[in-house]
Amino acid sequence: MKRLISSLLLILAATISLFASNPIRILVITGGHGYKTEQFNQMLASMEPEITYQIAELPGAYEMFLPENRGKYDVLVFYHMWQTITEEQKNTFAECIKEGKPVVALHHSICAFDDWPEYWNMIGGKYFHKPTTFKGKEYPACSYIHDLHFDVRIADKKHPVTKGMKDFPIFDETYLGYYVEEGVTPLLTTDEPSSTPTIGWAKKYGKSRIVVLQSGHDVPTFENPNFRKLLKQAVEWVYSD
Repeated sequence: MKRLISSLLLILAATISLFASNPIRILVITGGHGYKTEQFNQMLASMEPEITYQIAELPGAYEMFLPENRGKYDVLVFYHMWQTITEEQKNTFAECIKEGKPVVALHHSICAFDDWPEYWNMIGGKYFHKPTTFKGKEYPACSYIHDLHFDVRIADKKHPVTKGMKDFPIFDETYLGYYVEEGVTPLLTTDEPSSTPTIGWAKKYGKSRIVVLQSGHDVPTFENPNFRKLLKQAVEWVYSD
């Protein structure tokens, strides 16, 4: 029995050591929207040592999509609301994702790039700041409400991103009327009337897995243990492909 326990402890130690020496490296893309930096970074740090992070702010972050810089990280986490982008930057950005850099997109990142529909295809969603026609359908300008208590429902309890999770309350900002791509895998929903029902989904873009979590506005969400678990499991799943 003692030998069995010793063997199990050695296996556990080896597993921990493996994660510590080979963490998933996330590159968090910011810019175009303010946020509580300290608390947001605390949320990111809570995923260590299995996941480490670095921040790159747009427009300088465009350099990280170049082929020579793609080996510096494993997963992209979008937390930006950037709008300006050149044609060359569009091509490099889209190629980076298509060729295998997975993405976890949070909150206001679905509000980015109002004039670049390929980005909407990339993440499978878009918050429209103005009335927009997309794929033959007319969308009015979307709306938002700050600081609401509402319930997050787990739509797919078997998915690796939501594995082991139950419905949970959150205090966050809701978005209403945004586009969600047909054919995505819904992960999270809500019955809050000021929100579009689907608030989390998974999809593919080129060779990459994509996960979108609409929540993530402010400190209460950064500190919510359920949201932290979602974020960590989302990073692990997109990387595992």
